[in-house]
This record gives sequence, structure tokens and C-alpha cells, in this order.
Amino acid sequence: MNKAEKTQVIDQLVEKLNANNKIYLADCSSLTVESVNAFRKQCFEKNISMTVVKNTLLKKAIERASDSKLAELIPALKGETALIFTDTSNAPAKIIKDFRKKGTKPALKAAYVEEMIFMGDSQLDALVGLKSKNELIGDVIGLLQSPIRRVLGALENKGGSEEAA
Repeated sequence: MNKAEKTQVIDQLVEKLNANNKIYLADCSSLTVESVNAFRKQCFEKNISMTVVKNTLLKKAIERASDSKLAELIPALKGETALIFTDTSNAPAKIIKDFRKKGTKPALKAAYVEEMIFMGDSQLDALVGLKSKNELIGDVIGLLQSPIRRVLGALENKGGSEEAA
């Protein structure tokens, strides 16, 4: 790869880093080609972008990115790195956890989710537990509906007891 191609790749990575606020770094070095392809397929099915990148190019892109907090990801750039972009904050973590059930082990290096940094594979369970925007909205709607349901239930029971009398 010549210098012009490297510059172009770095520019593309900077663009992607600036456009996304949910970024995962995973280590796929222990996986076979078939496993990596299966992992990539699962990511594609969940509308998640996954690419394997050179650490040196990714480091330069992180340094040029507009969010300075991304620089905290640089220590995780060792070995092979799969760069994962998503719209749902916990989807890549769930896919990685699913893969571990099958015996293959992609390792989580780091993640940047909504301006928070998660370093190391030990953070996988915390990332799986994150709720998406739609899940949070559903929880709030459920909480708002709960008192109304209790009032309606009480009124229906009271109306039924008056008819019986």
C-alpha cells in the first residue's frame, strides 16, 4: 500500500469515526477464516458494519478524529483489530457473547459508546446490559401506563361489585 492509498484509508476512517458514536474494537486473531466470515455475516444481518483494519492506520485516524475522547482507545490497538460501527449500542456485544457460546472467542478490546469508554474484555457484560434508545422509550411508556392501568382496573372492579349488589 503506497502513501496515497494509506492517506485515503485514514481519511475514510476519520470520516467514519466522526460520524459514529458507537464504536467497538474486537480481536479476531484467534478465529478461523470461516468463523470471521460467520461473525461478519451476523453483524451484517443486524445492520452492523465490521472491517478489519491496520492498527497504525486506525491510530492515525483516531488522532485526527474530532472527538478527543477516542484517543483513550489507542492502548487497545494491539494484534488484529476488527473495527465495528453500530446504531444499537449493545448489538455487537450480544453478537460477541453469542459467538462465545459456540466455542469461538472473539475478544472485546475496547468500545466507545455514547461518549463512554469501555476497556477490556471484562466490560462485555456491561455492554450487553446497555439498553437501546427504543428499549428505554418502551420502559418509560410502560412506567407511564402502569398507574393508568391500575386506576382502570380499580374502576372496573368497583363497577362490577356495584352491579352484583
